[in-house]
Amino acid sequence: MEQQQANLFDRHSKLSYLQPAQLEVWIKEAIVRSNEGEVASYVPLLAKVDRAAFAVQIRAIGGQIYTWGSEAQTFPLMSVVKPFVLLFLLCELGEQTVFECVGCEPSELPFNSLIQLQKDGGKPRNPMINSGAIALCSLIPGQDAESRCQNLLAWLNKQANSQLFLDKLMLDSVNSVPNQNNRNLAWEMARSGCIKNPEIALATYNRVCCLAGNIGDLTKLGILLANSPQPAISECSRTVKALMATCGLYEASASFALRVGLPAKSGVSGAILAVIPGEGAIACYSPPLDKQGNSAGGLLLLEQIAKTLKLSVFD
Repeated sequence: MEQQQANLFDRHSKLSYLQPAQLEVWIKEAIVRSNEGEVASYVPLLAKVDRAAFAVQIRAIGGQIYTWGSEAQTFPLMSVVKPFVLLFLLCELGEQTVFECVGCEPSELPFNSLIQLQKDGGKPRNPMINSGAIALCSLIPGQDAESRCQNLLAWLNKQANSQLFLDKLMLDSVNSVPNQNNRNLAWEMARSGCIKNPEIALATYNRVCCLAGNIGDLTKLGILLANSPQPAISECSRTVKALMATCGLYEASASFALRVGLPAKSGVSGAILAVIPGEGAIACYSPPLDKQGNSAGGLLLLEQIAKTLKLSVFD
């Protein structure tokens, strides 16, 4: 376990009011809540993870850090990578190109719904659901899935000063059980003309979801959205944060916005990231998921921290 005292946070930051003793109480409550969840089972390697694993890190834009749990443990980002695919493409290609391919409205149906895609004429409702992320993967520069994933990986590590890597064992596990639903989504978008090469788009999507890192890498990505020093990235991050707030937790997005009020994104690995604009980022890793596919313990912990410190963007 690694910890740094919360008094290292800037006294002008809301995070300066964080009390380590109170945080540890919330973590214990979150661990209890996680016992109610179930780990993802459709990817064999995810089904074998330690369901008791728990790590959290709070990182301020000034560089101050509070970590509870193992910072050495790595995990795949899975859907937490989706906002950063969007950020990369907004910076590289611009809004017009991106939103010709994908919409920006919340989905009425689950994150992997083919019915939703068909209802919308083959254009994904937003970048945070599977169809939207697959469509975005069709836009990443590169001749094949490997080069596209590498281009994204190199850009993220450079911009966030992170050490993300491709978890090849996880990718093999993902590919060992082909996801027919995602394949159906890709081919539906190909029929509508939304994407040109569904096989490369789908293979790219599988690879980028298997980008992995530790809890520190995840908060570094969050800082990139919270307060990037580069004007171009800062401008694009505004759009990304808005879509995280409205779509990042799928059907739970609206209720989370009301209760917590922070842009957030979850993944089936149990990773979850919340961005505190102008302040910092909070990341949590806890594999058991609730019925909507979000980290059960992670959601509770974020809610406790945000409500107590009044971190909501609507406060």
